[in-house]
Amino acid sequence: MSSPFPWGREVFYPPAADELLEAAERIRARLDDGPRASQSVRICLAPPPQPGPGDVIVATDAQPHAVDVARWVAAGATVLDASARAMRLHQGDMVRTLEATPCGDWIAAFAAFIDCGCVPHDALCLALAWRQGDEYAQDPWPSDLSRFPRVLGLPNAPVQPFAACPAALGLYPVVPTADWIERLLPLGVRTVQLRRKVDEADDAADSRELAVLRADVRRAVVAGRRYEGARVFINDHWQLAMDERAYGVHLGQEDLQRADIGALAHAGLRLGLSSHGYYEILVALHFKPSYVALGAVFPTNTKAMPSAPQGLARLARYVRLLDGVVPCVAIGGIDLQTLDDVLATGVRGAAVVRAITQAHDVEKAIFALQRGFTR
Repeated sequence: MSSPFPWGREVFYPPAADELLEAAERIRARLDDGPRASQSVRICLAPPPQPGPGDVIVATDAQPHAVDVARWVAAGATVLDASARAMRLHQGDMVRTLEATPCGDWIAAFAAFIDCGCVPHDALCLALAWRQGDEYAQDPWPSDLSRFPRVLGLPNAPVQPFAACPAALGLYPVVPTADWIERLLPLGVRTVQLRRKVDEADDAADSRELAVLRADVRRAVVAGRRYEGARVFINDHWQLAMDERAYGVHLGQEDLQRADIGALAHAGLRLGLSSHGYYEILVALHFKPSYVALGAVFPTNTKAMPSAPQGLARLARYVRLLDGVVPCVAIGGIDLQTLDDVLATGVRGAAVVRAITQAHDVEKAIFALQRGFTR
């Protein structure tokens, strides 16, 4: 069998023993996850003379010196300290720590998942969940959540899970003003998000703009109370959502360090969290949210995305991983043409933006999208 790795690519440095390379090739051949990684990545089992972007330096026997780690990272390399049970992945100014008991093939699996286009922190999560023999499964990608590593170093999780959402959140428009919410709820939409971008912590923010934001949040919440079963989420502005006693709040991962998660849970709000891959799914689950958003499924220009589009195959794997654990919402570039394919993955909620806010006939667009959930 020919090698599944690109001809001439150096997978390991120094050149790995045949057994390790054969294990990586065997695993990669079974994963078959479409396009390869856009950039070549080299797994370095010893520091190369001139580390740089595309190098992942793995220390397994002795903890690397902090000075060396800083120097390698400054040169653009990623550093994985796997010398203890708690593995630390250094990427730029980020340090991600995972606790797990890996199998003997984890380095080979790490190389294979990176070659599938996974960023290093997602590839590491999958490699630590890997077990020998998985490559012989019908779909060898790990899907047993109990085997995945635990993320360390996060803010405290709430004692109790956040209030529950319906398992099927259905059509989930994300709109910029309360006007939109007042327009959509009479059309039968029951899950909706107000996403109005204003930095409340910015001292330069115009007081009038903040007043408009507060009034919009209040109008959105009041509108939701008029319709039985309506679920109005407020994006980002968690303090206002609490003040106005909204149904729920949606936060990005970057918001988790500054939001008062305990206060939100105590107030009885539902919490939705964004995720962009396996690592961020594990982070989201730590906070016991009401639902997890999975994306971006397709390319989107409605906001700057921290990762490449996930695609339908990976969305289906996320849904299988979280089945029975937490409700899921697909998001990112979804419209009427792609909705059937998205729902075929098993996800029971789909967030849409431009498919509604840029529709020529909003009422017609809503009814067409709603029909997709009843087929």
